[in-house]
Amino acid sequence: MTQNYTLEDLVRLVYKDATTDEVFALSRAMESDYALREEYHELKDASKTLPKVTFSPTDSCINDILQYSRRTASLQVEI
Repeated sequence: MTQNYTLEDLVRLVYKDATTDEVFALSRAMESDYALREEYHELKDASKTLPKVTFSPTDSCINDILQYSRRTASLQVEI
C-alpha cells in the first residue's frame, strides 16, 4: 500500500512532533521519494530562518489556570 504524506506530516517531523512510527515511516519513504525528501529539506531549512521565540505567561495567568484547575478537579469523574 502506498502512503501519501502531507505537508503537515513533514512539519511534524521537522519540529520533532511526530510519533516514533511516523518518523520511521517518513524516513523510509524519503529514501525512495526524491520529491518528499526535497520538501522535507526545504521545510527544515526554512524553519532555521524563523526567529526563535519563547513565551512566558504572566504570574496572573498561571494563577488563573491553577485556580481553574482546583475548581474543576472536584468535577472529574472517576472510572
